[in-house]
Amino acid sequence: MDIFDKIKGMGPLGQYGKAAHGYFIFPKLEGEIGPKMKFRDKEVLTWSLNNYLGLANHPEVRKTDAEAAAEYGLGYPMGARAMSGHTSIHEKLEANLAEFVGKQDAYLLNFGYQGMVSIIDTIASRNDVIVYDSESHACIMDGVFLHKAKGGKSFVFPHNEIDKCEKMLGMATKRAQETGGGILVITEGVFGMAGDLGTLDKIADLKDKYNFRLLVDDAHGFGTMGKTGAGTGEHFGVTDKIDILFNTFAKSMASIGAFVAADEDVVNYLRYNMRSQIFAKSLPMPLVVGALKRLELLKSQPELKENLWTIVNALQKGLKEQGFDLGETESPVTPVFLNGSVPEAMQLTMDLRENYNIFCSIVVYPVIPKDQLMLRIIPTAVHTLEDVEYTIKAFAEVKEKLTAGKYQSDKTANIL
Repeated sequence: MDIFDKIKGMGPLGQYGKAAHGYFIFPKLEGEIGPKMKFRDKEVLTWSLNNYLGLANHPEVRKTDAEAAAEYGLGYPMGARAMSGHTSIHEKLEANLAEFVGKQDAYLLNFGYQGMVSIIDTIASRNDVIVYDSESHACIMDGVFLHKAKGGKSFVFPHNEIDKCEKMLGMATKRAQETGGGILVITEGVFGMAGDLGTLDKIADLKDKYNFRLLVDDAHGFGTMGKTGAGTGEHFGVTDKIDILFNTFAKSMASIGAFVAADEDVVNYLRYNMRSQIFAKSLPMPLVVGALKRLELLKSQPELKENLWTIVNALQKGLKEQGFDLGETESPVTPVFLNGSVPEAMQLTMDLRENYNIFCSIVVYPVIPKDQLMLRIIPTAVHTLEDVEYTIKAFAEVKEKLTAGKYQSDKTANIL
């Protein structure tokens, strides 16, 4: 067999590439980042960007980014942090981030996905046991797969089911006693697809009964949750019970990069052992300087988060009043669940984009059950109440069409 033989099938997503490329998959949103952007040369109201606080085009952010790029270029510093890519400005950002999220120390990471995989790989040896939530992000899953490839053991519990989590902890404890290893529990602060919160308070309570360390991916919680925006740990009041906190710059910070925060000895261990950072170039200076500005605004302008939640509350309240099922979301992530087939989902999405000028993400099987579709809306601080009102009205109309069976005919070829 030729190793390339399998590419003819294109994989689970790629098999739809020919029909959906450029529209449903790899669509091109162009223009200034904001609520209104261009899609296929037409302005659309955009609900699909994780620009929660609207910092992507904040004037102070744009100014800082431009000045930092002009001063340093995109190359500086050259080399990995451990060799020649270390600067006092990187250290300053780490110290500021650690203070903000209530941890002793923090370490910058080049990318969120890569960073989470590497954190798990570095912390969990083959003798250690991982317990994780079934709906964990793909980066967590890949970290777990890497752990298992080393000969490690893992146990998964059904999403947010604390009784099953405790059962898995019991099994993990027995396994750890056999191997002489420890236990790492992994979950998320905000689950980015459905918007519900991880049961951090209940998992933290289990620490009184079981000996484990807790790693939380709070990518969608950082900047949006908690009194100050420090995240879901702050929201639940369990920041001190989270042993390793992971956050990305790709959401509220509207940039590239990530960081991990923990006690000083844990961060120092990661700093000297994370292969993805030791053997990769340092985060470029404009991104570091830009992150400092973004963090400053996040802390000094609480109205950004307040504006976000004004939009979130109005949108979610209005959709619920129209009878929409939003699942269990308690965050800005707003999933709208509807009954329908994949072809109907495509027709509905095209109707929204072509006739209502609304662009949001569509999610279908196998991510969610068959005969169900989900429209995933991401509100931001720079949306308006007028945007909300228009969207609720449009959604009510397309729901009525879906129920009446008007999306059952296949007319996608006319658009794609």
